[in-house]
Amino acid sequence: MRTIVAADIGGTHARFALAEIEAGRVVSLGEPVKLKTAEHASFQTAWEEFGRRQGIDLPPELAMAFAGPVGGEVLKLTNNPWVIRKGLMKERLGVDRHTIVNDFGAVAHAVATLPQDQFERVCGPDELLPKQGMITVLGPGTGLGVAALLRRNGDYQVIETEGGHVDFAPLDSLEDQILASLRKSFRRVSIERIVSGRGLLNVYEALASIEGRAVEFHEERPLWEAARNGADSLASAALDRFCLTLGAIAGDLALAQGAHAAVIGGGLGYRLRDHLPRSGFRDRFIAKGRFERMMDDMPVKLITYPEPGLYGAAAAFAREHP
Repeated sequence: MRTIVAADIGGTHARFALAEIEAGRVVSLGEPVKLKTAEHASFQTAWEEFGRRQGIDLPPELAMAFAGPVGGEVLKLTNNPWVIRKGLMKERLGVDRHTIVNDFGAVAHAVATLPQDQFERVCGPDELLPKQGMITVLGPGTGLGVAALLRRNGDYQVIETEGGHVDFAPLDSLEDQILASLRKSFRRVSIERIVSGRGLLNVYEALASIEGRAVEFHEERPLWEAARNGADSLASAALDRFCLTLGAIAGDLALAQGAHAAVIGGGLGYRLRDHLPRSGFRDRFIAKGRFERMMDDMPVKLITYPEPGLYGAAAAFAREHP
């Protein structure tokens, strides 16, 4: 059994944990440490802070989930100014061996390897995730992560994507107005401008503009709290649109990928686990014309495991370095 460092680097937070791996699988994941990226100058200083909190010399093996493209020598986060150079990991971190996967690639590895009791039903049939075929994996956080998981003959393959950056497609007259409003601020309105932590604020501000109302919330956290507890009607309307759009894009991606199931992850997905089944998510997920019956027969699950990015990064390392 070996101990490695697992890291999940996102736009807002960097999470670290010690993981034990054996025979190509994750045996255990230690207590996570969550650091704000804005409070650290670089990945190296965050790594050093994690080591100080653990009170040990960190292991020389690293599994990293990274919120951005992972090809090339230099890694740049999509929603974070940190820059990570793979060639300097030995010199600066003392890391001899590493595996780096896209953040939602890591979530897909978690979907492939977590026990089935770590998922709960959102809509569709209440059955286990399929052992064969494609599974669409997506979820909102600082951005919108998207990956695909292909299971075949007892093995699996993860396909990392940047599907959160496809165009937002309005589906009714109100969403036409939301799109027109957002175009005043963004040259191109991607789905991530709607379905993400910041996306809720974008939709809320657009609805306020459409109604000619004053904007009461200027930060994400109080807006999310008001939306979830129903304290503000316009915030609640923005959350309704968020869930509708998440359902629509989840269905679109499942169709495009030829999926047999869909799984929602991401920090915001987990927080909405009680809200999504009662929202308009299902109606938009299945509203695919001639394919509506097929979509309604597709299980849609939500990951309840609290740190799938860390777990999945460790699983990817264990798979690459058995």
